[in-house]
Amino acid sequence: MLRAILSFFEPFILMLLGTVLLASLVPARGPYADIVGGAADVGIVLLFFLHGAKLSRAAIWEGARNWRLHLTVVATTFLVFPLFGLALGQVPGLTGAVATGMLFLTLLPSTVQSSIAFTAIARGNVAAAVCSASFSNLIGIVLTPALVALLIGSGVGGSGGQGGGISLSAVEAIVAQLLLPFVAGHLLRPWIGGFVARQKRLLTIVDRGSILLVVYSAFGAAVVEGLWSRVSPADLVLIGVFCSVLLAAVLSFTWLAGRLLGFSREDAIVLLFCGSKKSLASGVPMAGVLFPAAQVGAVLLPVMLFHQLQLIACAVIARRYADAAGAAPVPSGGHEAAR
Repeated sequence: MLRAILSFFEPFILMLLGTVLLASLVPARGPYADIVGGAADVGIVLLFFLHGAKLSRAAIWEGARNWRLHLTVVATTFLVFPLFGLALGQVPGLTGAVATGMLFLTLLPSTVQSSIAFTAIARGNVAAAVCSASFSNLIGIVLTPALVALLIGSGVGGSGGQGGGISLSAVEAIVAQLLLPFVAGHLLRPWIGGFVARQKRLLTIVDRGSILLVVYSAFGAAVVEGLWSRVSPADLVLIGVFCSVLLAAVLSFTWLAGRLLGFSREDAIVLLFCGSKKSLASGVPMAGVLFPAAQVGAVLLPVMLFHQLQLIACAVIARRYADAAGAAPVPSGGHEAAR
């Protein structure tokens, strides 16, 4: 439990909180805001290009073989989660932008790194976790914007249809900043895949640096537009409560679904961890593309808080699974499959 609590003090979490504080105190204004926004756009393009180069085609084909598990993970991520989000959107008390953020959170793809890491700790099927999480992120590039257009664009979640929908320019931005770089990176994988795989430090810098840039740009723009005058301490408390309820509901659903569908212990662990996660790495750049600058900061508040809660809860759960497994051998498809 102590190790889970200490995840709040992981360096990147501290950098993220520090970036929010910096943007709140010293937001970029005027021409500096344009420079920061341009740098954030470049970071997003590079991020998705490298992720495309990193994704193995073999992982895609491998994922298709365990289709029952992967379809369940995808259904949980893009169907069950949004249904929970719509239900929470009916609860009064949240302001429009924050309510939109709660719904946007439920439309995001699953995480990759933490889903795989927790699956490995819990002695689950790591190979299946790699496929499920990668597949979720792959289709999320298209499916998340489509769901935003369908649900938030129609006024669901408190946006009132203002600024949440996808215009032609937003579609062009999605294609130019997310989809094309991803496809280009994947097509160039035969030539650059090995180099990208060896540059783990570079990937970490790009991953985290692009997120921090987008967060600073988004929160800075929101602060200039009066974010903290519109989001009250009561809103922050409600976000925390709603995120906790949402996480508990999805964890309960994935645990129960794994049992009812008769998955093996290893595959049920994959469903539990891959199906209950939402990706901050995907959510931040997507929010920057899909929403007006003044709205992005409030929209991202639930995403960032849910991210911390899921890390703590899943760290505790994964450790308990590992303790229950004891000294048993790693199952087929476990740690060795991740190498």
